[in-house]
Formats: sequence, C-alpha cells, structure tokens
Amino acid sequence: MKYKHILSVGFLFTIASAFVIPKKSARTFVSNYENVLGTSLELKFKTSSEADAEQAERNALAEIDRLDQVLSAYKADSEFNKWLRNGHQATKISADLFEVLKAFENYKVLTNGALDASAEVVGKVWKKASIENRLPSTSELQQAVNQVKQKHYVLDEANQSVTRLDDAPLALNSFAKSYVIAKAADKAIQSAGIENVVVNIGGDMVIKGSQAERIAIANPMADAENDIALTTVQVSNMAVATSGNYRRGFNIDGKWFSHIVDPRTGNPVSEIISATVIAPNASEAGALATSFNVLSISEIEKLASTRNGVEYMLVTKNGEEVKSKGWFKYEVNTAKPVLNASKHSADKLWNTKFELVVNLEIAQIEGMRVRRPFVAVWVENEAKTPVRNIALWYNKPRWLPDLKSWTRSNGDEFKKGADGKLSSTSSATRGPGKYSLAWDGKDDSGNLVKAGTYTVYIEVAREHGTYQILSQTMKFTGTAKKVELTPNTELASASLDYRKIGTPKK
Repeated sequence: MKYKHILSVGFLFTIASAFVIPKKSARTFVSNYENVLGTSLELKFKTSSEADAEQAERNALAEIDRLDQVLSAYKADSEFNKWLRNGHQATKISADLFEVLKAFENYKVLTNGALDASAEVVGKVWKKASIENRLPSTSELQQAVNQVKQKHYVLDEANQSVTRLDDAPLALNSFAKSYVIAKAADKAIQSAGIENVVVNIGGDMVIKGSQAERIAIANPMADAENDIALTTVQVSNMAVATSGNYRRGFNIDGKWFSHIVDPRTGNPVSEIISATVIAPNASEAGALATSFNVLSISEIEKLASTRNGVEYMLVTKNGEEVKSKGWFKYEVNTAKPVLNASKHSADKLWNTKFELVVNLEIAQIEGMRVRRPFVAVWVENEAKTPVRNIALWYNKPRWLPDLKSWTRSNGDEFKKGADGKLSSTSSATRGPGKYSLAWDGKDDSGNLVKAGTYTVYIEVAREHGTYQILSQTMKFTGTAKKVELTPNTELASASLDYRKIGTPKK
C-alpha cells in the first residue's frame, strides 16, 4: 500500500504540472519619439510583459519631462531660465539644477577650461556671423573670450542656492542631456518586471540591467543612418556619448565650421571631428565627449588616465582613429560588407564614385513630443522589382501592413527572416526628425546594380495619423542631380541627392 500511495502522489503531481502556465520569455520592446530635448529618443525595455514595458516607458518619459522643465535653455519657463532672469541675487534652486551647475564648475577645472557653460557667449558670436555670411572679427572673438574667462555664478552648498555674478549667456547643453538620460534610465529600470533598459537620446545613451547592448559608432565622414559604422562596442551598465562637428555647425561662404567652440580661443574646433566616450557615469561621458573635441590628443590621454572606467575613441580630421588602451575590451568583431561579383558587365554598373543620399524630415508639432511614424524607403527597377531596402522603421511587426506599398513589394522577403536591427547607434546629435539615408548602388544581396533608371519610394504611416507615399524616378548614370520632393502631412521635407561621394555639406 505504501508504494501505491507514492504512485498516486506522483500521478497527481504529473497531472498538476501539465496545467502550470509557462512563464513568458522576455523580449525587447522598442519605442521611438521625435522632438525630445531637441532631438530623437529611442527607448528599449526587455521584459516578458508589454504592459510592464508601457509602464516603464511612462516612467522614463515623465522623468524626461520633469528634468526638461528644470534644465532646458529653450523653455522660457524652465527653472534654469527663471534663475537667469532673477538678477544678481542668491536664488534657492532644485537639487537637480544645483548638481548640474556644480558639475559644470568641476569639469571646467578638470578640462582646463575646454568645457564651460558660458561657451554660449562665443557660440552666439558665430551664429550671428553665419547669418550675415561672414567670419567674426578678431575683436568680437576676443571680447567674447574675455567674457568667458570671468566667473559667472557662485554656488552655496549649505543653502542649495546660486548667485549670478554677470549677464553672460549660459547653456547646459554639453552634458545636461546625459544627466537626463541617466535619471530616466534609473526610473525605467526600477519599474516592475523590467530586466534591461536602453535610453538613447540623440546618440547618447545609458544601458542598465542584465543584458549587454551592441552599439554602432557612427562614421563622421559617412554619417547617414544606414552607413557602415566605424566599429561596434558591447556594453552593459555603462553610458556612451558621442560628440562631433559633422551634423551641426555653421556654413560661412561655403566653408563648414563646427558648432563646438573652444571657449579659450573663440574658434570652432577642427582637429578632432568625433569623440566617443564610454564611462560608468552618464554626465561624465557627455562632458568628456564634448571636451575631447576641444583638447589635444595628449591632453585627452592625460585627462582620461585620471578617470575611473573611462575609455574613448577619437576620429581626427584626416580620418585617423585614436583609441584608448582599454577601448578594445568593449569592441566586438563584426563582418564587413563584401562587394559580391556582379553578373552585369563592368561598363554598365553603378558608378562607385557616386551615392544617393535620401534626406527626409518628419513633420513635427511645435513644442510637442511625438511618436516617430513607421517609415519604409526602398528602390525598384524599371520592371517594378524591388532591388534595395534602404530603411524600415517600425516597432511591432503586426503593424507593418500599414506600410501598404512596402508590404506588397517586400513583405514576403521580410517574412523569410529579414528583421529590423535591435542594436543602437552612438553619434553626434541630429535635429529632431531629420534623417539622412544613403544608397551605394548595391542590391539587397550586395551586388552593384546596373547604371540606369530606378524609382525611389518613401512611405510613411503614423499610428492614429495619416498615410503618405512619395516616389521619384531618376537616372543614375554618373551625372549629379538633386531633386526636392513635395512635402506632405507626415514629411516636412524630402530630397534625393545623387552626388559624388565626399561632397561637402552645404
């Protein structure tokens, strides 16, 4: 009887086990927004529950909004701007504003003046000159530099107050964004059910949780969204920030000048065109990425050696890559695209000295954060056969049929296994909704297409919004041409620029 009892218990356990609901496996939920801190936002949450991901997203967005109201230089009613207007008297301020102002003072000393909140004084001189299409005068720059050298505010830690000493314009852009990213990531990872978080605002990001994130480092000399990255790193529980001259700046009489200025000389930086920093602390990553555009390579090496856990990669104006000794521990090997042998005769192939750049600007609602719509950009030949998918932006596969034309042309191939990438990209900050995509003349298999006539499609579908599609047929035979496309409800602007590779910015 004893054995019968044991058998009965085992049988009951087996039956009960059959009705246990299996635990859902975790997956990554992705959301994209435009017009967040003046650029784009990407959020990634690893969790087994879509509801948990949505709550983490709400928590992160609420923290971003809260801190934007504290630190923004663009919102007239932000705490920062209210303080600037409060005259030269002691003003009690929030812990967040105090921490950022104190950090600026510390990094000003640490970088020997390369990072300075009052660099805005110099920036305004260059902005005014660029509008007038002239270089600033020596006296204008010297006057600005002299003003930068003054002390602009005094902090009182005991009373958590600050007293402004002059009226020099100040801006916290250099790393306030990184500060906000870190706080938002903290709120998200504390949300129930969340295993991993990536908060990426304008190419600067914080990664928290159990899973490492692969991050492509953008090439400053080929910075379209789909251009081949310089390298890829893999990090967890770290911050990554990139600063460079290649997406924002001034064009004066046909010459490009960086928006990053050396506050000690008044001149835009030019020797280093991109600096990427990996650090345990987001504010440090952001502050050093900016200052590393200003400092010399020897100064950078010396400074980085005094900071715990800081690694960097620089790109000089000549394209030379300079990496810190520990950078390689984060670097991962990725397969470089190989040009496959083409079945077409060589004299009829795409001219490899040329590229097509697709520029598009997603329509914004002034002062409002908006979800990025689903976007597909692809190329078809004269037989209406798709030859190259240039971009596909979406967050959930079930919504892909909203991109009607793309689905009809490419949906079957997509179902065979082509999927959107989940890695991140660290790059210099772009304007909100402004993207560039490049086509190098290769098809989806890596073969050069024949020189000839092709049609480029740009399809946009917005959740609870409108559906739009643009198409343009062009000849790609080695003669440069730029076509401005007609804007619509979802695209504020779009253009196709068939040009020689390396054509300077205008």
